[in-house]
Amino acid sequence: MVRRLIRRAEFLAANAGKRVPMPGFVLLVRARADDDPAMGVGFTVTKKIGGAVVRNRMKRRFRALARDILPEAGIAGADHVVIGRAGGVERDFALLDSELRKALAKAQGTNAR
Repeated sequence: MVRRLIRRAEFLAANAGKRVPMPGFVLLVRARADDDPAMGVGFTVTKKIGGAVVRNRMKRRFRALARDILPEAGIAGADHVVIGRAGGVERDFALLDSELRKALAKAQGTNAR
């Protein structure tokens, strides 16, 4: 099960976890101390990236990726935060898909190519 991160404290807590930078985004993964196996996911894009239309488009793309990838490749009992980077909205969707899979594998400590 995947739940959305909403509170600012959840995002700040995820900042203390593993950081996996990719060309289109940065993935933050932090294992929670509770026994809940549900994965948390949150998205953030700063105003430096663009206006509201650009930021929302980027977040929609990240949500679609997370819906497809996290149930199978996400880390159970951890919070995942995707931070959009400049140029991420122009990147090919298939390329973002492979980068997110690679970032999740790195965060788990497995070797992925």
